[in-house]
Amino acid sequence: MFQFQITAKNNRARAGIFTTPHGDLVTPVFAPVGTQATVKTLTPEHLKEINATLVLSNTYHLYLRPGDELVRDMGGLHKFMQWHKPMLTDSGGFQVFSLAQTRKIDDDGVTFKSHIDGSTHRFTPEKSIAIQENLGADIIMAFDECADPNDHKYSKIAMQRTHRWAERSLKAQTRRDQALFGIVQGGVNPALRAESAQFIASLNTPGIAIGGLSVGETKKEMHAMLDVVTPLLPENKPRYLMGVGTPEDLINGVLRGVDIFDCVLPTRLARHHSAFAPEGRLNLMNASFARDEQPIDETCDCYSCKTFTRAYIRHLIVAKELLAGTLISIHNLRALIRLMEQIRIYIADGTFESRAPELLRQWSNNAKRIKHGGHDAHKVHDEKPL
Repeated sequence: MFQFQITAKNNRARAGIFTTPHGDLVTPVFAPVGTQATVKTLTPEHLKEINATLVLSNTYHLYLRPGDELVRDMGGLHKFMQWHKPMLTDSGGFQVFSLAQTRKIDDDGVTFKSHIDGSTHRFTPEKSIAIQENLGADIIMAFDECADPNDHKYSKIAMQRTHRWAERSLKAQTRRDQALFGIVQGGVNPALRAESAQFIASLNTPGIAIGGLSVGETKKEMHAMLDVVTPLLPENKPRYLMGVGTPEDLINGVLRGVDIFDCVLPTRLARHHSAFAPEGRLNLMNASFARDEQPIDETCDCYSCKTFTRAYIRHLIVAKELLAGTLISIHNLRALIRLMEQIRIYIADGTFESRAPELLRQWSNNAKRIKHGGHDAHKVHDEKPL
């Protein structure tokens, strides 16, 4: 049922097609994050219009509210949120482990307190899989432990636990219409990453995720870990780099053989008035945009850029109109999806590797603070949400 066909290669970069019950995913692909069964401020129709093909939802949040059994009884996530293309759910592991003050880890699972009402809950690999089977996404994740990448001693403990939990997750799976991915861990230790990549690859899951990156390590360390991991993974399985989504990270990830990405960054930036643009990341609340008749990006084909000026969007921000977040979210997500479309073309014609340095230069300002009208643009970090 789940097949991955590589259609083109350019050194380690790959273009391909991953077949799922809700349609084919053309890779490399960026997935908007719909944490609570919605991509914040957008409708499914908006997502279709920007050519999104994969949406991620969050196991932890949907388990707590409205409840995975309710979602199951409403026909599963696709029907519940009216998104009929491929979907992915994470295991809940990162969110549970981020509750550092209220959770207790043991070899069987994790006991934690809800961030909503303080009630006590427990996740095990079997529980995580049961929740994800109720939610019904096309791609699901094995339960894993995401450790502090700089704690090398504990990274080994968490990696070994992740391996045992991956085996338990596979044994717990009852639905064969869901692609269960194992997750590579190991912090920023090359030996641990290599060991984890080889172990997870040996489980023969339909795809493999790379977790525990973009959680506090440097970009250099993240790239080094990808350089270790991806050559050890099977060529015929899609590779998913979890929670990574700056334009530079997408380019660098594809260069290293990654196929699937997701991140909250584009919509989080939008809620803080920040937009991707050719000259850098713009803080559209700045007074310098009050009479700016340009679109956010005149090269962009999204509804926001074809229809509205920077001046109008700034007015919406100042007036605290919710439409501002919607328009900037449409643009930011489309910008990353366009980037992936462009990369796929370059892989197909064999020029991606040679073009990558220029792409990185074009997008470099979107990782920095930039100045307009004498004011620093608001900087929003690529952090992961609960």
